[in-house]
Amino acid sequence: MRNVLVTGGAGFIGSSLVRGLLASQGVERVVVLDDLSSGKRENLAEVADRIELVEGDVRDRALLERTASGADTVFHLAAIASVPKTIEQPDAGHEVNLDATFRLLRAAVDHGARRVVFAASAAAYGNAPGLPKREEMAPDPQSPYAVQKLAGEMYLRTFFDCFGLETVALRFFNVYGPRQDPSSPYSGVLSIFADCLLARRAPTIFGSGEQSRDFIFVDDIVQALLLAAQSPNAPGRLYNCGTGRRVSLLEVWETMQRVEGVELPPNFGPTRAGDVEHSEADITRARAELGFAPAVTLEEGLRRTLAWLRASA
Repeated sequence: MRNVLVTGGAGFIGSSLVRGLLASQGVERVVVLDDLSSGKRENLAEVADRIELVEGDVRDRALLERTASGADTVFHLAAIASVPKTIEQPDAGHEVNLDATFRLLRAAVDHGARRVVFAASAAAYGNAPGLPKREEMAPDPQSPYAVQKLAGEMYLRTFFDCFGLETVALRFFNVYGPRQDPSSPYSGVLSIFADCLLARRAPTIFGSGEQSRDFIFVDDIVQALLLAAQSPNAPGRLYNCGTGRRVSLLEVWETMQRVEGVELPPNFGPTRAGDVEHSEADITRARAELGFAPAVTLEEGLRRTLAWLRASA
């Protein structure tokens, strides 16, 4: 892994990955392709002189060809990464989350890339019965976003089987941490909770609050991405990326209040369309084949997230 392309590299997860790449032995060149629609230039400000930032849309076929040229490893993170937004804008979701994935895979083959690592989603499991979620379970996507990410996985497998491209799909569970934008209505729930807490404002929980998620700190996701790019076991495979532990939204809010030393009862709103009830990863395969070992506890991750929000306010 010497010459790397990261789509969506100015975003929350992408900018953390870029830092991880720059700290990795053997990486000589990092190109970031991002249209800055949700990513931010300031996310990369401290490493701007060490990367090539190309501002552009992953739907631009010529731009994909140009940025893929020379890359031996591609991390495809660019997406409309929101269930509600893909319901509101289904055409845009399909174009960005699926069409662009196919075109990127074509460009990777055409330009001789060795490996493509794809940010898939645990949303593919939907409300399929049984916890924790294992990779061999039948998917049950509940939203356009989930369908698009699942179809992207299938394209990766096809390109591995038919074109010899080393592809790896990582099903991210609920990722949180520094540089996740709390101001967006489409942002992750922990980021929104943290912003509310620091403002001493009660959050709105959609549904009962008993719905649960497997929350994973962004640094642990970066670990999984880097392992997936280098492991000899990874090509053609699909891996869950979570902690293996689920926590209810009410428990998360209680933990945040304890960390911050405040008490703010939440407000409640109606359940949102496309949301699943419970999600929890079985990470046995990722542990065994990649050596994946998530290390950051929820409480520690929340402390780091709150500290970053304070510092960036």
